[in-house]
Amino acid sequence: MIDQALKFLLDTAFGLLTYAFLFRFAMQWLRAPFRNPVGHAVVALTDWAVKPVRRVIRGIGAFDASTLLLAWLAQLLWLLALHAVSGGSWGGPALPVLALLSLVELLKAMLWLLIIVVIAQAILSWTAPDGPLAGVLNALTFRFLAPIRRAIPPLGGTLDLSPLILIVAVQLLLMLPVRWLELAVLQVFR
Repeated sequence: MIDQALKFLLDTAFGLLTYAFLFRFAMQWLRAPFRNPVGHAVVALTDWAVKPVRRVIRGIGAFDASTLLLAWLAQLLWLLALHAVSGGSWGGPALPVLALLSLVELLKAMLWLLIIVVIAQAILSWTAPDGPLAGVLNALTFRFLAPIRRAIPPLGGTLDLSPLILIVAVQLLLMLPVRWLELAVLQVFR
């Protein structure tokens, strides 16, 4: 029972940190505006780590390598902490497996983040299309929804199915190639 409570606390703390780093990375990569409540919260949650690491690790093109590295490190620490709480052994290839598995988990987290942002953007487009979060959500989803919208225009001029199609496609990515990748990492080190 204490193990479950400890795992819950670890999931909450490391999940918040990992997703904050990933959200900051996505906002910078997709050039989303930071002058909104979400942008301010993400900066407040991550600046303490991003600023010092950014002095050492520079960005690569449009990618903020320091923020992505911090997201991977947070994910790795999360898996290490869960491994320690569950009483996993540290012998053999435990650390390399967890390092590779953290990359797969980071990819899964990024895909889940995309699903959440698309759902939030779709809901806000109906309820508050000009709200303070509209700009950031549109910037985060535009590159993914635009190709679908070109192929399948809105039905009747108003019903846009592109968010639903994107969510289904991302879910399929999570179910098939990402799951296979996860299983492959686990199989290599058994």
